[in-house]
Amino acid sequence: MDEMNRKRVEVLRKQYPSGCTVELVHMDDKFAPPEGTKGKVIHVDDIGSIHIAWETGSTLGVVPGVDMVRRLDEEIPVK
Repeated sequence: MDEMNRKRVEVLRKQYPSGCTVELVHMDDKFAPPEGTKGKVIHVDDIGSIHIAWETGSTLGVVPGVDMVRRLDEEIPVK
Protein backbone atom coordinates (compact mmCIF):
# COMPACT_ATOMS: atom_id res chain seq x y z
CA MET A 1 0.00 0.00 0.00
CA ASP A 2 1.42 3.38 -0.89
CA GLU A 3 1.76 6.26 1.57
CA MET A 4 -1.30 8.19 0.26
CA ASN A 5 -3.59 5.19 0.67
CA ARG A 6 -2.19 4.48 4.13
CA LYS A 7 -2.91 8.06 5.22
CA ARG A 8 -6.40 7.92 3.70
CA VAL A 9 -7.18 4.76 5.70
CA GLU A 10 -5.83 6.39 8.89
CA VAL A 11 -8.14 9.38 8.37
CA LEU A 12 -11.14 7.10 7.76
CA ARG A 13 -10.35 5.13 10.93
CA LYS A 14 -10.32 8.37 12.95
CA GLN A 15 -13.48 9.64 11.27
CA TYR A 16 -15.35 6.33 11.68
CA PRO A 17 -14.04 4.63 14.84
CA SER A 18 -15.39 1.23 15.82
CA GLY A 19 -18.69 1.58 17.65
CA CYS A 20 -19.74 4.93 16.22
CA THR A 21 -23.29 5.15 14.85
CA VAL A 22 -23.87 5.98 11.19
CA GLU A 23 -26.85 6.42 8.92
CA LEU A 24 -26.96 5.27 5.31
CA VAL A 25 -27.37 8.17 2.90
CA HIS A 26 -26.85 6.24 -0.35
CA MET A 27 -25.46 2.91 -1.47
CA ASP A 28 -25.34 1.74 -5.08
CA ASP A 29 -25.92 -1.95 -4.33
CA LYS A 30 -29.04 -4.05 -4.86
CA PHE A 31 -28.44 -5.70 -1.47
CA ALA A 32 -28.14 -2.36 0.36
CA PRO A 33 -30.33 -1.63 3.35
CA PRO A 34 -32.87 1.17 2.81
CA GLU A 35 -31.58 4.74 2.91
CA GLY A 36 -31.89 6.09 6.44
CA THR A 37 -30.96 2.75 8.01
CA LYS A 38 -28.70 3.13 11.05
CA GLY A 39 -25.79 0.94 12.04
CA LYS A 40 -22.64 0.66 14.15
CA VAL A 41 -19.19 0.71 12.61
CA ILE A 42 -17.37 -2.59 13.11
CA HIS A 43 -14.06 -1.46 11.62
CA VAL A 44 -12.32 0.15 8.65
CA ASP A 45 -10.27 -2.39 6.72
CA ASP A 46 -6.86 -1.90 5.10
CA ILE A 47 -8.34 -0.74 1.77
CA GLY A 48 -10.66 1.79 3.43
CA SER A 49 -13.99 -0.04 3.31
CA ILE A 50 -16.14 0.77 6.33
CA HIS A 51 -17.73 -2.40 7.72
CA ILE A 52 -21.04 -1.73 9.45
CA ALA A 53 -23.49 -3.83 11.46
CA TRP A 54 -26.80 -2.48 10.16
CA GLU A 55 -29.94 -2.51 12.27
CA THR A 56 -31.48 -4.76 9.58
CA GLY A 57 -29.01 -7.54 10.52
CA SER A 58 -26.83 -7.03 7.44
CA THR A 59 -23.10 -6.37 7.72
CA LEU A 60 -22.61 -4.96 4.23
CA GLY A 61 -19.57 -2.68 3.95
CA VAL A 62 -19.51 0.88 2.62
CA VAL A 63 -17.02 2.01 -0.02
CA PRO A 64 -16.12 5.70 0.50
CA GLY A 65 -16.37 7.65 -2.73
CA VAL A 66 -19.03 5.27 -4.06
CA ASP A 67 -21.43 4.92 -1.12
CA MET A 68 -22.32 7.54 1.47
CA VAL A 69 -22.94 7.37 5.21
CA ARG A 70 -22.91 10.03 7.88
CA ARG A 71 -22.07 9.86 11.54
CA LEU A 72 -25.09 10.67 13.61
CA ASP A 73 -23.12 12.84 16.00
CA GLU A 74 -21.95 15.11 13.15
CA GLU A 75 -23.66 18.27 11.99
CA ILE A 76 -25.15 18.20 8.50
CA PRO A 77 -23.65 21.06 6.46
CA VAL A 78 -26.23 23.63 5.34
CA LYS A 79 -25.80 24.81 1.75
